[in-house]
Amino acid sequence: MKKTKLYIFALLFLILPKTSYGLIEVDITRGNLNPLPIAVSPLFVETNSIKEFQSLLKKENIGEDISSVVENNLKSSGLFNPLKKEAFLQKPDIAHLKPRFEDWSLIKAQALITGEVKYENEKLRVEFRLWDVLAGKEMMALAFTTVPDNWRRVGHIITDKVYQRLTGEKGYFDTRIIYVSEEGPKTNRVKKLAIMDQDGFNTKYLTLGNELVLTPRFNPTNQMVTYLSYFKNLPRVYLLDIETGVQEVVGDFPGMTFAPRFSPNGKKIIMSFAKDGNSDIYTMDLENRIVEKITNHPSIDTSPSFSPDGKYICFNSDRSGYQQIYVMKSDGSQVKRISFGKGLYGTPVWSPRGDLIAFTKLHKGKFYIGVMRVDGSGERLLTENYYQEAPSWSPNGRVLIFYRETKSDSEGKGFSAKLWSIDLTGYNERLVDTKTDASDPSWSSLLSE
Repeated sequence: MKKTKLYIFALLFLILPKTSYGLIEVDITRGNLNPLPIAVSPLFVETNSIKEFQSLLKKENIGEDISSVVENNLKSSGLFNPLKKEAFLQKPDIAHLKPRFEDWSLIKAQALITGEVKYENEKLRVEFRLWDVLAGKEMMALAFTTVPDNWRRVGHIITDKVYQRLTGEKGYFDTRIIYVSEEGPKTNRVKKLAIMDQDGFNTKYLTLGNELVLTPRFNPTNQMVTYLSYFKNLPRVYLLDIETGVQEVVGDFPGMTFAPRFSPNGKKIIMSFAKDGNSDIYTMDLENRIVEKITNHPSIDTSPSFSPDGKYICFNSDRSGYQQIYVMKSDGSQVKRISFGKGLYGTPVWSPRGDLIAFTKLHKGKFYIGVMRVDGSGERLLTENYYQEAPSWSPNGRVLIFYRETKSDSEGKGFSAKLWSIDLTGYNERLVDTKTDASDPSWSSLLSE
C-alpha cells in the first residue's frame, strides 16, 4: 500500500483564540437535549480558482463540500443543530468578511462558521472563522494549506477546532476507525480488515479475506494496528503499519481469542492466551519481544486494557465464580474486583480520559453497553439489544463505538452486523454507515496531533 498524503503541510494561526468562551456554552454532559443552533455557511471559492478546482478534483463547488463535512460532523455529535442553508440571508463571501449579525440572529443562529477556499501553487488554502452571533464577535480564525486531495480532512479539522472552542474539550472528527468487514452467510462469513474515516468515507480494505481476522486495535500514538488472524487454524498476532502497508508477525498464541491492546506509549502490547492449559494475562515488549506474565491464577483472565497513564490494568475474570471486571496494578499486584451488578461483564476498556471503564454486560438474555467509574461505582447502562459488544472510545472519551448483530430482517430471515455509536449521556445513538456488515471497531487517535 502506498503511503497516503494525510498530513496538513502548514497551519497558520490568523487570530489566536481567547481563553474565555464568551456567551456561547455547549453542555457536553447533556447529550442532544438542547443542541446549539449553528449556521455553517458554504465556504466561498475564489473566482480564479474555480476552474482549476473543477478540473483537478472534478467538483463543482469544493467550498460547499467542505462545509457539508463540517455540518454533518457537528450534527452527528448531537450537540449542534446546523440550520438549513435555504434560510441564510447573507452570501458566503460577504459573510466571511463581516457578518450581518442581525440576519443570522433572525434565523436563530447562535454561532456562525464562514470560510474561503483558494488554489495557490498547487496547494489548497482554506480559511475559516467562527463567530459568536449573540455577542457579535469573532471567536476564532484559522487557515490551512494542504494538498487538494485532503479537502475532506480539512473539514474534519475545522470541526475539531470549532468543537473544542465551543465545548472546551478536544474533538474527535479527524480520526479513523478500523473494523472487520463481513460478508456472506453467518455460517461462512468472509472477514477482511477495513478502515474508514470516522464519518464512513474513504473506506479501504487492508486484507484479502483469505484468512479469518478478528479484533483490530489501534496504537494510541500512531497509525499502527495489531490484530488477530488464524494461520493454519492457529491464532497469530500481526502488527500492521497502515501508512506503509508493512506487516509483521508478532507470534503464534494458542488459546488467544482477542487481539492484544497497546500500552499507552505504544511500546508494549497486553494480551491474554492459554499456556499450560490456563488463560492468563501477559505483556510483550515490542522492541525486544520479551514476554512477561502478569497474572497467575487458576481462573480464566482475559480482555486486559491499560489505564491511560499505564499504571493500572482492567480485565475480566471468572475467579469469583462468574465473569466480572477487575482492576490491578500494571505489575499484577493489588487485584480488586470492581463490578458487582447482576449479570456477566466482559470486554472492559479504559477511557482515554482515565475516569471511566466501558464494558459489555449480559443479563437476562440481553446485551448492554455500559460505563462505570474505575472503582466500580456509578454504573450506567447506555444501550441494550439482542447482541452487541466490543465498545471502543473516541480519543476525547466522550463517544463509544460498538457493533450490534440482528437476528433477522422483517421477514424473519437473514443476519446482519453493524457499527453503532452512542455518547456518554446515553443519547445520540446512531448507525455508523459501512459498505458491508461490520464488527470489532477500534477508534484511532487524532490524526492532526
